Amino acid sequence: MSKFVAMAAGAAVVLGLGTAGAFVAFAPEKQCSRSAIATGADSIGGPFVLVNGDGVTVTNEDVITGPTMVYFGFTYCPDFCPTDLARNAAAIDLLAERGIEVASLFITVDPTRDTPEVVKEYAEVMHPDMIGLTGTPEQVDAASKAYKTYYRKNGTGEDYLMDHSTFTYLMDPDGFVDFFRSDTAPEAVVERTACHVG
Repeated sequence: MSKFVAMAAGAAVVLGLGTAGAFVAFAPEKQCSRSAIATGADSIGGPFVLVNGDGVTVTNEDVITGPTMVYFGFTYCPDFCPTDLARNAAAIDLLAERGIEVASLFITVDPTRDTPEVVKEYAEVMHPDMIGLTGTPEQVDAASKAYKTYYRKNGTGEDYLMDHSTFTYLMDPDGFVDFFRSDTAPEAVVERTACHVG
């Protein structure tokens, strides 16, 4: 089992054990609207051209066809990425139980190591329907800028890390809907997403 598969599986188990009871007791408020940052020159999201796990070039219009969680990270990430993506995967499954279909994208910020095959395997470990995307450094940089994310290589040699922002963006074909920080509880992700798209 590869290093990132083991980390991802561990995060999923810990997340599942730690939050299983929280979904039952959570009582949501039914108030939701698109954030003000979804409009204007500084809006989050926009056109991108990337490469999926099968090596096929895709655009934002190809992969954001409905409600979609978008996350920028990298497969060698030791902490935030597997934890955040496991939370998102759990939320997506709980939303599906309510009849709310939400897609998930993982966009690497480390295209040098994260080839199409690598992002495909990583995404499928996190959730069977998650789509992994990579591309040239220029393509990844353009997508990152469109989503106002930050990333920077930290270290040298083969075991370098990537400093990066850790927001999950809820998008739809019309653009930005909401965002979730790493410390947003899984039940809040479920309820806020359901409020927007349910």
